[in-house]
Amino acid sequence: MLDFIRESRVAKGEAGGITQHVGAYSVKHGNRSITFLDTPGHAIFSKMRSRGADVTDIVVVVVAADDGIMPQTEEAIKHAKAAGKTIIVAINKVDLPAADPMRVMTQLMEHELVPSEMGGDTECIKVSAETGDGIDELLELMALQAEVLELRANPKANVRASVIEASVKAGRGATATVIVESGTLKKGKPFICGPFAGKVKDMIDDQGNSVKEAGPSTPVEVLGFAELPNVGDSLVEMDSDRVAKKLSEERLVELRKDRLVQPKKSRLEDMLQAVSGTGKAKLNLILRSDVQGTAEAIKNAIMEIESEKVEANFIIAGAGAVNESDVLMASSADAIILGFNVKVDGKAVKAAKAEGVQVKLYSIVYELIDQVKESMLGMLDPEVRETVIGRASVKQVFKVNKGRAAGCVVKSGKVTRSAHARVLRGKQPVFDGKMSTLRRHQDEVDEVKQGIECGIRLGSFNEYEEGDVIECYTLDKIDQTL
Repeated sequence: MLDFIRESRVAKGEAGGITQHVGAYSVKHGNRSITFLDTPGHAIFSKMRSRGADVTDIVVVVVAADDGIMPQTEEAIKHAKAAGKTIIVAINKVDLPAADPMRVMTQLMEHELVPSEMGGDTECIKVSAETGDGIDELLELMALQAEVLELRANPKANVRASVIEASVKAGRGATATVIVESGTLKKGKPFICGPFAGKVKDMIDDQGNSVKEAGPSTPVEVLGFAELPNVGDSLVEMDSDRVAKKLSEERLVELRKDRLVQPKKSRLEDMLQAVSGTGKAKLNLILRSDVQGTAEAIKNAIMEIESEKVEANFIIAGAGAVNESDVLMASSADAIILGFNVKVDGKAVKAAKAEGVQVKLYSIVYELIDQVKESMLGMLDPEVRETVIGRASVKQVFKVNKGRAAGCVVKSGKVTRSAHARVLRGKQPVFDGKMSTLRRHQDEVDEVKQGIECGIRLGSFNEYEEGDVIECYTLDKIDQTL
């Protein structure tokens, strides 16, 4: 639906480089501009949707008319309500034969969104991203809602912008896509963003053009960050470079203090944990993604994999190409490198081969997470499960060449020559090993069943006594689960 809106209002070939992942771009509607913030729909991008609801003024929840409300739709509605935003519902795909808009409206009522057609205050617009039906009505409704809500921002106020995506780009360094919330961001101005100072070297709009300033609700890609900011950080304009750097130093000192006071396990606790065997196995990972928000979402999804036996440990999780430093870090930490929509630079390829570091690249998030689960399972040795298949009672002990043998009667199950066996005296095991001989009369046999007499020799064991029980069992390897 957003592709249709954008393509119908933006000249072909002008698409910028900031419309992926969390996309932000403006379209013209009459004499107004409407800025869209598009967040991914996959379950792992929950935080992105939450931040999107915080930044926006009006939330458009898109529901497919043939599918109805899905789990991610429910989550989006909750985020919008928690942020106190006005909700408009776009019922898409109304052109399909299986479309049932009335079913969608009934489902909305279950989530306390009563459509205006049914006497409520939630506007529902029926649209088709295929034909364009209803798109103009949707944009008109958004403009009307903006007037009713009196959405205003002062372009002369102090500049404040919200980082919605961040990445490292070749030739540009650390960049961030921001939406200006108040004031007018100008080229050459110093700023503070999180703990890092910076200066606006350039701004790229959603059509790929360099711009000198960006007013309220304008999405731009900002160049000039000293370090990669975190998604969700606020960019605030400062009076001078000196003031920005001083504030940055103060914030960095506070961050270091916070890290120092974080509680750490004592060495004794670590030792006891290792001795008791209660510690989990760790899968060390280095994650590189094309943008910061996606790296955060993937990391959170992997950390939420529940297991009492193994856990993922991220040494690095950030944006940028896989570099030589990542490979050397992975080598020292025995880690796997995961890359999502990124390349591996030339030096890193050579280093990975020399160090024997595994680098895996993905373009589909489902595959990445599934592979991590498989790797976690691969760290777990199969469980060995013992199954008793039979017991024989020793009735008489015979002298044979170079030792003794037990004359037995199989009391339960069966005794097989290929299985393991142990000798129980009372209930105490006195020998455990493999069976060397199993005879019926003078013949070697593979198996003797319940109620039948046989002769048994177990490895080098010779201390049989009448009344001993020879227990026969198998060891089966069972693959573990997380």
